[in-house]
Amino acid sequence: MITFLTSSPCSNGVPQEIHIPCTLNEANEFVSNLSKYWKPDSKCLIVSADPGSFERNDEMAQTFEAAFSFHGLSLSGMTICDERNEADAENLVQESDVIVLAGGHVPTQNAFFQKIGLKSLMRDYDGIVIGISAGTMNSAETVYAQPELEGESIDPDYQRFIPGLGLTDVMVLPHYQMVKDIVLDGKRLFEEITYPDSMGRKFYALVDGSYLCVQDGQTRVYGEAYLIADGQISQICEVGERIEI
Repeated sequence: MITFLTSSPCSNGVPQEIHIPCTLNEANEFVSNLSKYWKPDSKCLIVSADPGSFERNDEMAQTFEAAFSFHGLSLSGMTICDERNEADAENLVQESDVIVLAGGHVPTQNAFFQKIGLKSLMRDYDGIVIGISAGTMNSAETVYAQPELEGESIDPDYQRFIPGLGLTDVMVLPHYQMVKDIVLDGKRLFEEITYPDSMGRKFYALVDGSYLCVQDGQTRVYGEAYLIADGQISQICEVGERIEI
């Protein structure tokens, strides 16, 4: 298995003559690294973050089918796993060459992963995994479900640390450039919520276009990234660079 854990793999810089929602972000060697492992005519499975949102899920499948094809990553099939076919999750995983873990609300997606037993189903999986935002976060052994919705940070029943897929031991925070200044429930999301939660822990904050590559026990960071640990933040990697962690 090779795992690409992204903040967002998409670029909005779509050429005007190409009528598709997005292309893949070619920064930080993402497309070139992905291409090294992509089998011709791959079967791709997207595991939903919101299993009941059928229209949104279908749009996502169409978007990524077009984006992969634009970059010459050929497909023989694109399937979305949600409530419509969750009973067939085992076969869907076994038949796939590429599994995309979609973005969305972390606890909602985590509950769906638990429901279909995705961690167990992927234990012997030997293809490509692409995590996107929440999908990246839920790939960790222990997931830091950073509060996102109003009320979550002050809800005593909200679980900030939940079991994940165990594809990595790294806890990732995506979209750092977008969310670093957010105020949630009257508190600064990072300074007053996430920094205190980092005591005795390590979180890796990625901007869009940055990602982790996990293979054979090694984890590399590509692009702009930050380490949050023991209440402090420091930049560990820059655009165009890569480091091993």
